[in-house]
Amino acid sequence: MEQDDRKLFVLDTNVLLHEPLAIYSFKEHDVVVPMTVLEELDQIKDRKSDVSRDARVAIRALEDTLGGPTTPEQIVSGVPLPRREGHSDASGTLSIFPDHQIEFTQGALPGDSNDNNIINTALHLQKAHHPRQVVLVTKDINMRLKAKGAGIERVEDYRSDQLIDDIRFLSKGFHIFEGNFWEHLNKVSTTRQGRHTVHEVPLKDVDSEPLYINQYLIDEESDFCGRVAELNDTHLHILDLGRDRLTNIEAWGVKPKNIYQGMALHALMDPEIDLVILTGPAGCGKTLLAMAAALELVVERKQYDKVIVTRNTPEIAESIGFLPGTEEEKMTPWLAAVTDTLEVLHKNDANPVGSMSYIMEKANIQFKSINFMRGRSIQNSVVLLDECQNLTASQIKTMITRMGEGTKLICCGNLSQIDSNYLTAVTSGLTYIVERFKNFEGSANIYLNGVVRSRLAEYAEEHL
Repeated sequence: MEQDDRKLFVLDTNVLLHEPLAIYSFKEHDVVVPMTVLEELDQIKDRKSDVSRDARVAIRALEDTLGGPTTPEQIVSGVPLPRREGHSDASGTLSIFPDHQIEFTQGALPGDSNDNNIINTALHLQKAHHPRQVVLVTKDINMRLKAKGAGIERVEDYRSDQLIDDIRFLSKGFHIFEGNFWEHLNKVSTTRQGRHTVHEVPLKDVDSEPLYINQYLIDEESDFCGRVAELNDTHLHILDLGRDRLTNIEAWGVKPKNIYQGMALHALMDPEIDLVILTGPAGCGKTLLAMAAALELVVERKQYDKVIVTRNTPEIAESIGFLPGTEEEKMTPWLAAVTDTLEVLHKNDANPVGSMSYIMEKANIQFKSINFMRGRSIQNSVVLLDECQNLTASQIKTMITRMGEGTKLICCGNLSQIDSNYLTAVTSGLTYIVERFKNFEGSANIYLNGVVRSRLAEYAEEHL
């Protein structure tokens, strides 16, 4: 490839924090890391937070490439990226740009901030390497606007880990057929498998988007409701469930208020499903259903030993150390949604406070910080991961890989309530696992359509 055809990508610090191995994501093109980025990574790597680990991984990745017998001149001009498993198409070079040695003048932004220094670096390289294309890559929206205003021709978000282009295309976990489902079919073969009824239908008769394992199927006119049990190139095997059965499932005194909650509760109570992902708007019942199912499975059915509830803590309180008490007591303010749910589940008891204390002890409910989950192996438990729309893909991977034998993980989140600075609905870890796990036979994903909290909450969700 000609030198002019190879792009020059200038990386911002937040790209390396979002994806520590981002230097391998640009194929045959060259990557430049400004010295200012190294300084920011150095300041972050010693913090007592999860992002510090990502900073250290990024620094080690840079060291693997540049730490060998290379001269300062080679590091500035570019060192070929080494072969790395899973990144065989990365054939460009990596260089460190000494922006602290350059006197930026023409078109430069004031050098009183790190963002401005990185933008000035991209401007300098754009001028020095013309007509070669220089691209500034950053996840900071405001920085992208500043860079374009300063005169950088190409400014991009880091999207190599983005699986979908629009959140509207995210899998909902169910498919609604128009009209009557049975009228779509020319041939159906029905068999009994134990207590279950399974329909085998030709795939060509099912006129819909691509289906996947454990996806729920409903129609507009009949009482049909099923779940994809098996899928091949020619036929679709559907586990017959029926709307009446799903809407009458009960867990810890809770019954579904609509068919979407019925599908969610069916997946939550299914012992064959290890991962249940619940998405949907505020007030659709995600936490209530998850908590009711967890108590039913642990206390009544005794299929699991305990319930572990965790969520990410906001960045302002990442260390959770400023709150008094034990880890459980420190986490209580961040898990008020769960304690509110427990109160709702026992509000009609003669002594609600006593019931809650008894159930928390009986179900062995533990509140844990996500920061202390690394390295653990959780066995025979129901784990509820709440508010996981604010987690990155790597953080969610850390959580999922903690799950040991006989553990059920329930992930809840609302993609319209993302608080993280660098995450959007399409780059959230919640979106990532919905797409990655939709073909896994041990997982189910349900979008809870409709707000059931109150008419006030429903109106607010629709009109605000």
